[in-house]
Amino acid sequence: MSIRIGILGYGNLGRGVECAIKHNPDMELTAVFTRRDPAAVSILTDTAGVYPVSEIGSFADKIDVLILCGGSATDLPAQTPEYAKLFNVVDSFDTHAKIPEHFDAVDKAARESGHIGIISIGWDPGMFSLNRLYGNVILTEGSDYTFWGRGVSQGHSDAIRRIDGVRDARQYTIPVQEALDAVRRGENPVLTTREKHTRECFVVAEEGADLSRIEQEIKTMPNYFDEYDTTVHFISEEELKRDHSGIPHGGFVIRTGCTGWENENSHVIEYSLKLDSNPEFTSSVLVAYARAACRLHAEGQKGCKTIFDIPPAYLSVKTGEELRKSML
Repeated sequence: MSIRIGILGYGNLGRGVECAIKHNPDMELTAVFTRRDPAAVSILTDTAGVYPVSEIGSFADKIDVLILCGGSATDLPAQTPEYAKLFNVVDSFDTHAKIPEHFDAVDKAARESGHIGIISIGWDPGMFSLNRLYGNVILTEGSDYTFWGRGVSQGHSDAIRRIDGVRDARQYTIPVQEALDAVRRGENPVLTTREKHTRECFVVAEEGADLSRIEQEIKTMPNYFDEYDTTVHFISEEELKRDHSGIPHGGFVIRTGCTGWENENSHVIEYSLKLDSNPEFTSSVLVAYARAACRLHAEGQKGCKTIFDIPPAYLSVKTGEELRKSML
């Protein structure tokens, strides 16, 4: 029997989830829910329909897992607890500092309704979080380092677009190579925010806009750019579409540490990602954890879970016997 998947929201992430479902033979897309006019949303799957969010309640017994693809910082804190009352849910909430309170809200709703809610699934938080945990429990004496990029930060790009006189923009987060090399050599450097990453911005300005003012506003923007060395390039709309239309990203999680009676032996653990499409990769992680949500629910479990709580075997379409034979 196929796992019946619903998608809430159909932007880049929602379309990525649809594509990932296609490559998982034990899943089928049942419905897409949108706040837009359903007639204006064109999905790739012939057998599923597009419905207004107002109809989502009528699918409570037709969907095994609902994957929430809304804006993480604004939509998910309200959406995930609300829909955990009706479905098993998976989301990609990525505001690290607010994960504990998001967990509590989803846990309460999911326990009361008897569902599973898996939150903060993606690559960071998500796969990077898991590898930070592995590094810490293996090298108990050591240091953690996370580098992001080179890749497009959608949040920072949006922040630039909100500046008066900016038509469009892309912002790349770039690791400082000297810092990355020092960590890989096991030097355990103490690094400031500025020493770990730089930011590079490609901006399409409105005709007649004050370029000096725009550049200054970008470089001094609190919580986004003021703590980084930032370079701003003004380019044409044609150049932006030609050279910066993709959404690549990636990064590195590194744990350095020592073992031995006198800590005489040094070790470096590194996990890296190089992604052509940030939303498509994130979607693939979400779909794998939707399978886990369905299995946990079938066992009678309920409440909120994070990536730390899910047995790896629950992510795979293969049986335990097949996994032990082919991957162990």
